[in-house]
Amino acid sequence: MTPLRRDRPGGSANGPQGLPGISTTGRRAGTFCLLLIVALAVQATRVQVFRSDSLDHNSANQRLTIQRYAEPRGNILVGPDPVTGSVPTGGRYDYKRTYTDGSQYAAVTGYSSQTYGNTQLEGIEDALLTGTDNRLAGWAVWDEIARKQNPGGDVYTTIDKAAQQAATRGLGSQKGAVVAIEPATGRILALASTPSYDPGSFAGSSTADQDAWNKLRADTDQPMLNRALRQIYPPGSTFKVVTAAAALSAGVVSDPGAGTGAPYPYILPGTTTELVNDTSACDRPDLSLDTAMVYSCNSVMGYLGVRVGLGRMVSMAENFGFNDPRLDIPVRAARSNFDTKMNDSQVALSSIGQFDTAATPLVMAMVAAGVANNGKVMYPQLVDKLARSDGSTVQLMKPVTYKQALTPEVAAQVRQLMTDVVENGTGRNARISGATVGGKTGTAQHGVDNTGVPYAWFISWAGPSGSGGVPPVAVAVVIADSSATDVTGGGLAAPIAKSVMQAVLGKG
Repeated sequence: MTPLRRDRPGGSANGPQGLPGISTTGRRAGTFCLLLIVALAVQATRVQVFRSDSLDHNSANQRLTIQRYAEPRGNILVGPDPVTGSVPTGGRYDYKRTYTDGSQYAAVTGYSSQTYGNTQLEGIEDALLTGTDNRLAGWAVWDEIARKQNPGGDVYTTIDKAAQQAATRGLGSQKGAVVAIEPATGRILALASTPSYDPGSFAGSSTADQDAWNKLRADTDQPMLNRALRQIYPPGSTFKVVTAAAALSAGVVSDPGAGTGAPYPYILPGTTTELVNDTSACDRPDLSLDTAMVYSCNSVMGYLGVRVGLGRMVSMAENFGFNDPRLDIPVRAARSNFDTKMNDSQVALSSIGQFDTAATPLVMAMVAAGVANNGKVMYPQLVDKLARSDGSTVQLMKPVTYKQALTPEVAAQVRQLMTDVVENGTGRNARISGATVGGKTGTAQHGVDNTGVPYAWFISWAGPSGSGGVPPVAVAVVIADSSATDVTGGGLAAPIAKSVMQAVLGKG
């Protein structure tokens, strides 16, 4: 007979209160699931919070790229007119960049390409143009959370359309550059580089865009090089404006019309080498500074540079923008060079724009503009204002003083020297009826044993005759390679500067 089984009081075979029993295996499974949930939360936090920025910008992540081309890009404007645009593609990226007169304004805009990125204003102001700049947002925190993309803003440049057209037309097919500045404000009125390119030819991501890019990159004429900002050249005799300013400021010369005491011939200090002139009009001793500028006498200007001395020559050059590695307009310009360690013979050569002296057209335009503006050099700027898509202002640029290079009295003396160059000397091709024009020519030798085609320079300023105010335009022109038989600053560069100044003065 089987004994009768008795349950424990208050219990059952299924555990307390009649509930199923929780086995050790079940507890382990539950703990494991909890750990998985915690690990998932930690990983999600790490990815979405701590690694979000790096993942957003990972080259394998196309989401941001697709998003940036999902809306039309903001525009870059010259005056009231946009010189850029956006068109639907019908492809993976909804919109791509277009350019109006792309080659004329390439040195100003740079390019924006779905494949090759952005440069110059397109790159510097990319956040504003794409609508990701926080200054465009109504409520930046909410827009960031919602990942809302604001309409792209617009960049208003300082470029004068007529001046830019005159610059590109004057340069034509020659290798060269033009920079025109409004002396009183530093606003850049023209910025041209030739040969140029159409940034719209590779704005997309098609095979045709890639072919256009590869062709431009392989071109030995370097059409994508911005010669106005990113290339330096020996300035030749245009640098004599800086040397004259230094001699007058240092008191080495007090009267531009009096003899300087410069010997002829002038032997470079510490050598037996004569510093020769390009014209026999300079082959006399004790010429005045005015005569030396009118005829561009190397012997006199080299002698004066040595008299001024290395330290004061360096200081004057730097007053005009030389040796500045951070000259941003906002696009960064290449550093123009005036050596800070030289012997006297090298100082003499540097004082006539040779030896290691080298400048961008931008800096040489700053030289002319500073002289025109009573000795005050203004910081050059390419952007007038940044605006939202509705036209409201995000940022308005204001004139900023770069340096007071000269006293007003010395600046007036240098202006007269430059006026005499145009009226009586090598700069006659820049004369404009009804205007006062000052200028300085330069023809810089280069290459092995000076066998290269010379660089033809002209820097100048112009204003209405008798106005008495600050001239409204200063220009620098360089022709880096030309097939012309008369490769001189007066013959090649001065007529281009004249046309740009006429455009600004309304005399074209």
